Amino acid sequence: MKKLAAILMLATTLATPSMAFARDVSISAKMINYGGPAAYLALYVTKADGTYDHTLWVSGQRAKYYRHLRAWARGIMSGTDSIDGITGASVGSGQTLQINVSIADALIDAGYQVRIDSAVENGGEFSADVIVPLEAASSGVPVTGQGFVSSMTVNM
Repeated sequence: MKKLAAILMLATTLATPSMAFARDVSISAKMINYGGPAAYLALYVTKADGTYDHTLWVSGQRAKYYRHLRAWARGIMSGTDSIDGITGASVGSGQTLQINVSIADALIDAGYQVRIDSAVENGGEFSADVIVPLEAASSGVPVTGQGFVSSMTVNM
């Protein structure tokens, strides 16, 4: 029993500091009004040079359409990232996607970015529809999209 208690204490001690180095972030993506089916979106983090780092969320559950989210799809194919458990329904015209994620403090003010790729069946696709720097100064500031996303706001 003492051995189990010691193991649990050690595990808690090791896990607690890592939780202190992450920040809860809420991301809101407002869609434009358009005609057609709901959009597929990939929200992901890129490094300062624009290369893929990791996936935050994918809207749209039919994997056969993910290839239309081109920049994100290239990134996910180049690594070992998994998208299990971070997917949800596609987002329709005029709707707002709201997600909450934890992002490591080390990524904030270090040149990283949050990006959205968007695609609508028979409507087109936009790589890097919106790019928001992961900077404290950009927290709460809406950034205008170039395609199906009207604006994205990252709140830290």
